[in-house]
Amino acid sequence: MKAVKTDKAPKPVGPYSQAVIVENLIFLSGQIGINPKTGKLLETLEEQTEQIFKNIEAILKEVGSSRKRIVKTTIFLKDIKNFKKVNEIYENFFKNCPVFPARSTVEVSRLPLDAEIEIECIAQV
Repeated sequence: MKAVKTDKAPKPVGPYSQAVIVENLIFLSGQIGINPKTGKLLETLEEQTEQIFKNIEAILKEVGSSRKRIVKTTIFLKDIKNFKKVNEIYENFFKNCPVFPARSTVEVSRLPLDAEIEIECIAQV
């Protein structure tokens, strides 16, 4: 087991790793829409979602992986009414991948830093 750390994605907001590699899989901790350069949470749902995917891509790139190797995502939404908006951004992110990853989406009452969305994923290294 090996922890992954990159300054191209936000530092964790708690005592956990950005990601952990076990054999040929990388487990990414939940990402919220923090800009790694400023350390600030972006304002809108759309901005946060776009930044989350940039953060995920940065962590995957650090270990030589990519969005094309993501096998499972879990999305946590503060308001399930935003499901359609998130789907549009999600589809655009994965549109050139061989398959869409398996996925779960759940509504939650609150997220760290009062984010609108959090996404975690599992990918092949």
